[in-house]
Amino acid sequence: MSFARFERLLERTMGLSAASIGVSAIERAVGARLRACNLEHPDQYWAQLQHSPDELQKLVEGVVVSETWFYRDPQAFATMARIVMKEWLPANPTGVLRLLSLPCSTGEEPYTMAMALIDAGLPTDRFRIDAIDISSPALAIARRGIYGGNSFRGQNLGFRERHFERVERGCQISDTVRSPVRFAQGNLLAADFLGGETYDMVLCRNLLIYFDIDTQNRAVTVLKRLLAPQGMLFVGHSEASLMLGHELASAKIPMAFAFRKATIQPKAKPVASRPFQQTVAVASKAPPRHSPIVAFKREAPSPDLEELRRIADRGRLAEAARGCEIHMRERGVSPEALLLLGLISDASGNAPAAAGYYRQLLYLEPGHSEGLGHLALLLKNQGDVSGAKVLTDRLRRLEARGVA
Repeated sequence: MSFARFERLLERTMGLSAASIGVSAIERAVGARLRACNLEHPDQYWAQLQHSPDELQKLVEGVVVSETWFYRDPQAFATMARIVMKEWLPANPTGVLRLLSLPCSTGEEPYTMAMALIDAGLPTDRFRIDAIDISSPALAIARRGIYGGNSFRGQNLGFRERHFERVERGCQISDTVRSPVRFAQGNLLAADFLGGETYDMVLCRNLLIYFDIDTQNRAVTVLKRLLAPQGMLFVGHSEASLMLGHELASAKIPMAFAFRKATIQPKAKPVASRPFQQTVAVASKAPPRHSPIVAFKREAPSPDLEELRRIADRGRLAEAARGCEIHMRERGVSPEALLLLGLISDASGNAPAAAGYYRQLLYLEPGHSEGLGHLALLLKNQGDVSGAKVLTDRLRRLEARGVA
């Protein structure tokens, strides 16, 4: 039984790459909807999908991954609040700060944004958060605002006492936190998504990893349109390298994975024997964060990866890293370029950045033996024995099948 047509439909509808969640997840979702509709054959369900936008929405919701909790990746929220209070507020003594949470899932992220700003001292009438998601059941949970223990993780849970009330079914968010948040259903890939709206802060984390390359580029283009000129975009740690080629510059804040629109700098006078000034990108737990990439004219073609390997072997690591960025901007992201950037970061002692490049490589090519091997070794050296074992076992299975 082929599910390829359902995969293509979901890709057209929501940009979902079947490889990112596994074909079996789509098969399970289709099977569940078959049973819910009392249908016996996928052909019957396929016919129903062609005429029922409501049923298509239910299928989309069946494959959406909703794994979130309050203050997930806390540095992003700390950075957001700090930038608002130190930069935005002094520059805007009046007016309303505009923020976007996309996808907002069951509400933990936008409510965390509100809590972070309230705790920083920003009055609730000075900001508004638009929280958008494709899933109507997720939005229903978000609007209800009652959460169980799975939404509260980690050691720093003081916010729960400040902003929640314990009720019979869990903890209910306060009206103060709820007041600046507006929930709505929407699809990032829909035509004219959010019209001409722009935002000072956009959080779009752990969505792009589920898209194929073309859809990722479309999505980042939309996110850039939604970003105000001085705005800041936060992405997931596995998505930082996807900002390459979109004139988005890293804010250079460790563990925040924050980006701004790049600005074209005036030409500087050439400096002899110093063609590359940027060091290898600094990142945190997983993917890398990149130096600003500024549009400029190039007379020569982008560097060849083989030549960049030779440059790196001669110890000119920063030059090789910059060359890889240029290569990917002009020729597209490739497993080979990501592997080389991972090795350069490894050699520079930047293990978090190296891990990020290796993870992005494995997203593009899950069976890449070198990527699996290098990431497994890196995790082992960092003390993540269980994570290293998962990758090593995966590599052994590939080798047993003659794939690696």
